[in-house]
Amino acid sequence: MPTEPLVLKINRTEEYQPLLEGRPATRGMRSGRVFLKPGESCGQHSTGAHEEQLVFMAGRGTAYCGDPAQGLEVAEGSILYIPPHTPHDIHNTGPEPLVYIYCVAPVADAPAETPAP
Repeated sequence: MPTEPLVLKINRTEEYQPLLEGRPATRGMRSGRVFLKPGESCGQHSTGAHEEQLVFMAGRGTAYCGDPAQGLEVAEGSILYIPPHTPHDIHNTGPEPLVYIYCVAPVADAPAETPAP
């Protein structure tokens, strides 16, 4: 298990960039940076029993989540939460690249903590 904090540098290239790749670097969290050109999509998939968060850094698009798919508009500055077992796909509907960071984590069985004020 990780014992020290870690700082990663996000690149500005068009290629997919893995950030955290799960065990042993983390306790199960995975993340990466995705770059979709205009008209591209990431392809429908599910993260199974894991929950996912997307943080949109540039561009705009539509997230299709659930079955039947619900279209949700996303753009720079948006955060999208995707519950476990939810099929989803992200489409770039804008004229510029759609760039986001995803974070996938196992769902804990522990009770939720009360957030600090």
